[in-house]
Amino acid sequence: MNVDTSVLNKINGGGTDGLPAKQSEELRNSFMTLLITQLENQDPMNPMENAEMTSQLAQINTVSGIEELNDTLSGITQQMNASQMLQASGLIGNAVLVPGNQVKVGTDEDGDNYATPFGIELAKPADNVEITVTSKSGEVIYTTTEKDVDAGVQSFSWGGLNNDDAPVAEGAYKVSYKATNAKGDEIESQALNYALVQGVAPAESGEEVRLDLGGVYGQVSLDQVKQIL
Repeated sequence: MNVDTSVLNKINGGGTDGLPAKQSEELRNSFMTLLITQLENQDPMNPMENAEMTSQLAQINTVSGIEELNDTLSGITQQMNASQMLQASGLIGNAVLVPGNQVKVGTDEDGDNYATPFGIELAKPADNVEITVTSKSGEVIYTTTEKDVDAGVQSFSWGGLNNDDAPVAEGAYKVSYKATNAKGDEIESQALNYALVQGVAPAESGEEVRLDLGGVYGQVSLDQVKQIL
């Protein structure tokens, strides 16, 4: 008499991704009962081979090991999510640079213009980084060139003035870059814009903790934060 392989198949589907733990435990107990009954009632002239019994015991032990591993991984995942939540919560109220190409111009209490910081992430050092600020209609408002910019994340500031040093209107503008080396070859880059972390969205199943930046920025993951200002 051989143990029904369907029992093993059901157990193999148990635990986190299959049957509930209680049902899986019941199936393991049933398996052991069947195996003992099989040993007690086997044909003395044709006993179960050692290899066959070892194989069946190995299968049930493997299932138990997998379920214990799943429990361990689940605990590690929960700890990682808690750590991410703690890290993300510490960013609430802080300004960050995230992928994007917007810069906003406002007016302070003295009536002077100010603009939110912006930045760039460079794959390699650049000899020249041309920065262009344009209006929503595409009109060029301001241009400048930064020399000898290191690789990685770099941030820049702008006073909200055009190239004639006249204040520009309040509102949102677009910033773009062209990074080149000494030969004039373009270097891979990513535009970054300023945003204020307003809250944290808890991680759901299979997802990461996300930062709520509000407004047009929406939510981003922690790995999208390139610099804390």
